[in-house]
Amino acid sequence: MPLIIERNDITKMQCDAVVNAANRLLAGGGGVDGAIHRAAGPQLDKACKKLGGCETGQAKITSGFKMPCRYIIHTVGPIWTGGGMGEPELLASCYRESLRLAAEYKCESVAFPLISAGAYGYPKEAALQTAVSEITAFLRGNDMTVYIVVYDRECFQVSRKLMKDVAEYIDENYIAEHFMARNSRAFIPDLQKGATPPPGKGAAGFFGSITQSRAVQRKEIPLADRANEEAPQSAASLDELLDCLDESFSQMLLRKIDEKGMTDVQCYKKANIDRKLFSKIRSNADYKPSKPTVLAFAIALELSLDETNEMLMKAGFALSHSSKFDVIVEYFIKKRRYDIFEINEVLFSFDQLMLG
Repeated sequence: MPLIIERNDITKMQCDAVVNAANRLLAGGGGVDGAIHRAAGPQLDKACKKLGGCETGQAKITSGFKMPCRYIIHTVGPIWTGGGMGEPELLASCYRESLRLAAEYKCESVAFPLISAGAYGYPKEAALQTAVSEITAFLRGNDMTVYIVVYDRECFQVSRKLMKDVAEYIDENYIAEHFMARNSRAFIPDLQKGATPPPGKGAAGFFGSITQSRAVQRKEIPLADRANEEAPQSAASLDELLDCLDESFSQMLLRKIDEKGMTDVQCYKKANIDRKLFSKIRSNADYKPSKPTVLAFAIALELSLDETNEMLMKAGFALSHSSKFDVIVEYFIKKRRYDIFEINEVLFSFDQLMLG
């Protein structure tokens, strides 16, 4: 998965390079900078002194020393003074220069903190947007796994309006579904005990025609008709049925890529899917993907809700209002908002699996 948002201690990340939000002297300090210097040990201080400092927006590299990574990339983020002193461009440069160094040193994975979003006061939402924008631009032309590592959810802020809209959609769907399920379960034992339902709240009235008792439904069918209903219809052999299988998930995916006029590379990168995983899917018509993988491709292809459900069925899944994950993804598809990183930011904020 090329871009992963992860809640973790960045000093414990198992990857090729970790990015340090350093100060201009590279002398260690508080926050992420201090934690990395403590974890790497005194040899890091000696190595940093030899580098002669670092300008804001630039990056320099050292060994990882006692950290589990091979390298530490030190970059100096801007101090927020309102945005009029070139802070956005300087912050973007931090990500570009760090990724350039990671590629130069042939790193396959790199972990970033949210640069400047701590003591330097950069607005967290804007800092995240810059991080995602620069990382995704880099990943369009490079194969690398990039992590954005946050220590806790308070450090991670998505648009308040978007979060409010998604929360309301969850209230209208997921919570309503669970409310009905709880009331249904509570009502059934009373009926089994022979209790008389309240006026206007009989079983059919309470559950609606869809949830009527199967016994009631079958009682209305004449016995002769029921026998015909239950009689097997000139059943085809198992071999005949297997010869008439519908197209698989892999076949539908490749067909949709062609229909949308996309290349394979455009599709898997937009889906935030690793090239190796896509190769497995393409080479195996019977490949069984995970649900987040199916939905990632549905988002990349900008499928409608009906098309998304069709693609999910090919892989043996379905969207359900009993799952917050499903409700959140459904919200974005209905709104035709197909930015997978925006969706993942919201999923992360609601403590759900992410797409890809």
